[in-house]
Amino acid sequence: RGPRRTSSRLRRAGCGRRASASSTPPWPSAAAAPSSLPLAPPKPAKKQGETISKGHKNYELMLNLQLGIRHAVGRHSAPNSLDLKSSAFDPKEKVWTRFPPEGSKHTPPHQSCDFRWKDYCPLVFRTLRKLFDVDPADYMISICGDDALRELSSPGKSGSFFYLTNDDKYMIKTMKKSEVKVLLRMLPAYYKHVRAFEHTLVTKFFGLHCVKITGAIQKKVRFVIMGNLFCSHYGIHRRFDLKGSSQGRMTDKPLDQIDEHTTLKDLDLNFIFRLGGSWFQEFCRQVDKDCELLEQERIMDYSLLVGIHFKDRFSGNADNGAAEDSEQNKKAKLGTAMQSRVENVVRNPESESPLIGDPTGEFREVVLFFGIIDILQDYDISKKLEHAYKSQLYDPNSISAVDPKQYCKRFRDFIYRAFTEDVQ
Repeated sequence: RGPRRTSSRLRRAGCGRRASASSTPPWPSAAAAPSSLPLAPPKPAKKQGETISKGHKNYELMLNLQLGIRHAVGRHSAPNSLDLKSSAFDPKEKVWTRFPPEGSKHTPPHQSCDFRWKDYCPLVFRTLRKLFDVDPADYMISICGDDALRELSSPGKSGSFFYLTNDDKYMIKTMKKSEVKVLLRMLPAYYKHVRAFEHTLVTKFFGLHCVKITGAIQKKVRFVIMGNLFCSHYGIHRRFDLKGSSQGRMTDKPLDQIDEHTTLKDLDLNFIFRLGGSWFQEFCRQVDKDCELLEQERIMDYSLLVGIHFKDRFSGNADNGAAEDSEQNKKAKLGTAMQSRVENVVRNPESESPLIGDPTGEFREVVLFFGIIDILQDYDISKKLEHAYKSQLYDPNSISAVDPKQYCKRFRDFIYRAFTEDVQ
């Protein structure tokens, strides 16, 4: 099989072995919503994405990426301290390494093309991995192990491609040069923030790299390695990307094609999320702090990504569920496997706002996952032009591209309507 062929090549290269739109929603009421469709016995879970095996157009890029990670992580021990000098954050702080196919003093021979590898601010990202309790050996095995990466079916709106590790722990995203610049610019403030707030909801970044293909066809591929928000033994039945804007914020899929991998949007939202009292207070505090950071860094167009596991769905191991839930509650963390409830809502056509319907009093027990994603878009000239153009066509308050201060306020106002305290 493809992944096994990948692994043999990587072992020769020195990689480790893997251890085991309109504003009308597509459904008129909560009763007709996808989450309420008839439940069928579960099929064996199919992993999302296409395995990158030999013959795939990005097979060599995957090998290069894995060789580079192996080299970058394996050469250095974990930092002893979380304190960093300002020089570690210098955008010029980067390391280039050449990987000739025949190998070199510092790199193994490999079956891929000649390429160069760049590590941006390597000490900062090593320290971030330590801060986020990422074991270097496990990190290497996840990305460079026997099993190939998986490419998600289509690039995002930005044109970036996304790859998942086979164990679902890490997501790798290709980046534009402008996004790399934004991340490097905000890295000192980001590091200070995630160190200060244990429950931060902003994306966890673990590495920033570049592969430069040399020879006749020269190209650069920049990419960032992030935590996958939905890595869990709980299946994600519904996922929502929430911004607080309404223009174009609806899935274009027909109802019968919506499945667990479909990312629904603001106008598709047919629930209110109910969090327990202490967790709701912590959630509000953390959203405020995270949004302050993003506004301060002139970031906009971010989202709250929410994944829902419905506990009344058929489970492959129902007896184990209660024990697992109890264990999760002991080590609960904001945004990760949170035992919660959702309340169905019904759209009110007379409401002034198309976002969030009226509560019905119908509740479902769920496990929630959520975090703030897409935090590398600053309010640059392209976004200002988009704002100017779309403001002529639509209500300026309904479009996504607005000034960071306005974006922050609108985002928080919406999130605090979508999430409320659960009073039972």
